[in-house]
Amino acid sequence: MKIFATLTAFAALAMAGPAMAEFRLSDRYTDNDGDLIADIPESASDWLDPDTIIFAYTPVEDPAVYAEVWQGFLDHMAELTGKKVQFFPVQSNAAQIEAMRAGRLHVAGFNTGSNPLAVACAGFRPFTMMAAADGSFGYEMEIISYPGSGVDKIEDIKGKELAFTSETSNSGFKAPSALLKAEFGMEAGKDYNAVFSGKHDNSVLGVANKDYTAAAIANSVKARMIERGVVTEDQLNILYTSETFPTTGYGVVYNLAPELQDKIKEAFFSFDWAGTKLEEEFQKSGEAQFIPITFKDNWSVIRQIDEASGVSYECN
Repeated sequence: MKIFATLTAFAALAMAGPAMAEFRLSDRYTDNDGDLIADIPESASDWLDPDTIIFAYTPVEDPAVYAEVWQGFLDHMAELTGKKVQFFPVQSNAAQIEAMRAGRLHVAGFNTGSNPLAVACAGFRPFTMMAAADGSFGYEMEIISYPGSGVDKIEDIKGKELAFTSETSNSGFKAPSALLKAEFGMEAGKDYNAVFSGKHDNSVLGVANKDYTAAAIANSVKARMIERGVVTEDQLNILYTSETFPTTGYGVVYNLAPELQDKIKEAFFSFDWAGTKLEEEFQKSGEAQFIPITFKDNWSVIRQIDEASGVSYECN
């Protein structure tokens, strides 16, 4: 049984839940132009201009695989900026955010759910995401089980275990938690047992190998795993499919020198995907280019989910 969700569930949950303050940045940043991201410091003495640019991709799958996937793009960025560019493998969303907040990470792709926290607490300035050749973009959250699990519809999860990825993940935790509560009246600890796998590929493999009865995952990750032969479609049953969400957002830390920020943006938008490892990997989930985005517009639905879920962005 496959169910498609809409924003109605989030709206209903937001109305039923406690009133939340609107999204705002940490006090260490300013937003004078109202675009909801940190302004670039006015004084050149506050700018970062590193000899080596550190880049990190969101920790959804094996970092070793993606170091090779991204190398051609990083070489392109190095050529345009005149800097060395190094791939930094991260093991968690929290570690990635903390690295940028501390000034050790300059360019990054943050997953959908952790984008607002990275913007609010680490000075992340997202400006692009991957899209298909026709400009369409995004992915869906799915709740999956395996054939013969006894879980053939969402209600069957009651009393059983549901695997999430991490608490900062949109599709791996925040969206499914909100939707299960809004549409089915089901809450973790009361109606089902929540466990955390750490990553989307762990959840997909866990269900395929029957270690987890059910899991909430991003279907873009699942599609790439199926394409690589890591799992097969007949190992998985789809119980629920959400509306389309924005995918990984790419951007820079707020206090990089403005000219360097411009060069990095140019690297994303001028990169030729044809024949690259990046094309080989991401065409598996239908992506073929980088397109411009804004956090204010494209992440509006994610901020709504956070608000409905009672998420706050408290930064130490």
